[in-house]
Amino acid sequence: MKNVLVIGSACADVVIRLDHLPKTEEDIHPKSQSFSLGGCAYNVANILRQSGSSFTFLTPVGTGIFGDFVRNALSEKGFPPPIRVTDQENGCCYCLVEESGERTFLSCHGAEYTFQKAWAEPIRDRFFDMVYVCGLEVEEPTGEELVSWLEERIKQFPETELFFAPGPRIMTIPPERFARITALRPILHINENEAFLRTGCHTFEEAARLLSAITKNTVIITLGDRGAYCLMADGSCCHVPAVKTTVKNTIGAGDSHIGAVLAGLSHGMDMRESLAAASHISSAVVNSDSSGLTDDEFQLFVDQFFHTSVNP
Repeated sequence: MKNVLVIGSACADVVIRLDHLPKTEEDIHPKSQSFSLGGCAYNVANILRQSGSSFTFLTPVGTGIFGDFVRNALSEKGFPPPIRVTDQENGCCYCLVEESGERTFLSCHGAEYTFQKAWAEPIRDRFFDMVYVCGLEVEEPTGEELVSWLEERIKQFPETELFFAPGPRIMTIPPERFARITALRPILHINENEAFLRTGCHTFEEAARLLSAITKNTVIITLGDRGAYCLMADGSCCHVPAVKTTVKNTIGAGDSHIGAVLAGLSHGMDMRESLAAASHISSAVVNSDSSGLTDDEFQLFVDQFFHTSVNP
């Protein structure tokens, strides 16, 4: 089984359901609110945990009520203790979910989005087949240190496959930093809107070709209810259709998709097989009320794709 390193945030999601986003001075009564464990990297790591994949989750957690919540929630799910950051509070993410299921994030960033090379010292000499990073961590001031660490890591272990999910704030990542991380030849995981923003292209096929020319590697573009398009490093391509579902919220749509791709590859599937598994899993996630599935809900996909038991 291939080993995966996931670097990034675990945070408290405050999910607020409402008919529509408010206008200036408008008063709205939300339908409901809930508190759950989220964060891009956590959502990815949780899919790896549930699929029985071999992985390490490198995540910092700060102080305050949100930090306490995240630490306790991670422990309840069986994750090893996170990195303790004692001089900075943990932030949270207010997730506004409209009737259509579309989400808008208001993120109060704290310790969870930071990075220090010293935190990775315990794994300095460990080999990982795959490493996942998200654009939010790269964008932060400490993203400079993260990119520098990735450069050193790839130099030390050139066989490592880097996966980079820039996210919706792709255009706010400092250009020099974006150029350095794409120079590491990552596999890009990006949605259609992000691809169009970054490239100025008007078709996902054209955007994939342009991005692949930059990274010299595979590009995965998710297309919502039209599935996902993958342009392989060798120039071949595939379009994996979406699994039809009723969309309740899209909070964890992209994270669950790349998490399932990594899980599939970790279990020895090829890219197309991994994308097929990701299509089923992300479809179930957007049909749920949170950013992920419970262990019991995920067991169906374990039986179907991963043939192992969900970790306690």
